[in-house]
Amino acid sequence: MPPPRTERSPALILRSVDFGESDRILHLLVPDGGRLTAIAKGARRSQKRFAGTLDLFNELRVQIHRRRGHGMSRIDGAVLVRHHAALRTDPVRFALGCYLLELLDRLAPEGGAARDTRRLFRFALDAFAALAAHPPDAVLRTILELRALDALGMRPELRRCVGCGEELSSVQDVHFHIADGGAVCGACALRRTGLLPVQLGTLRALERALALEVGQLGRLVLSPRALEDARRVVYRFLRFHVGVELQSQRFLDRMLAARAPSAGNPRVVSV
Repeated sequence: MPPPRTERSPALILRSVDFGESDRILHLLVPDGGRLTAIAKGARRSQKRFAGTLDLFNELRVQIHRRRGHGMSRIDGAVLVRHHAALRTDPVRFALGCYLLELLDRLAPEGGAARDTRRLFRFALDAFAALAAHPPDAVLRTILELRALDALGMRPELRRCVGCGEELSSVQDVHFHIADGGAVCGACALRRTGLLPVQLGTLRALERALALEVGQLGRLVLSPRALEDARRVVYRFLRFHVGVELQSQRFLDRMLAARAPSAGNPRVVSV
């Protein structure tokens, strides 16, 4: 077996599991490598090497002995870069943050092109910033789910018909086909089943959500009807790729429902 190589890397913790009497097994997201599984020996009792750094939402710089092949890597130390405390002080932010981490843990690749894994790591940091800066509600959830799919290389086609390639226009009936990964015009819809009806304006709003900078996410307009459309499309598309219901999903649903504004006064954010 080739010897491990030692490196220092930025890292985020996607999942942490206690192992044995004092160790932890960590699923990490690193910019050069994507998802990485590593063991932190003595992490639950070492105050020198880890000093309470191995918590969710902490941005770290870790020292990794990375094994080639299928062997588990080892973390020998971690330094806290930023703690993103806002995600731990608000229960809805915490719930949405945990949901996004579980989503990345499920879908992030092990290895891959550096450009792709760095984009994914950047998304995770941007998601933390968005959660700290914007009200955690169904609008923000939908935007972050969509941007997660984009960062993972699973961006749906929102502007052109996935059947014929023509740009969608306002005079057409528009649908969304989950398995084909995007919008379908009226003519192509006649040759498909399992379609979701969607407004063209909703697709344009979702396109806008992908283009905005993190600090501008609060500018997106979603009417109650558009939000309902967007939630249905993004949820079904995400579930298609994940394959199962994430453990954190029901908890997040309850937290968002408890904080949701009254039906007579829905939150609408402006562009």
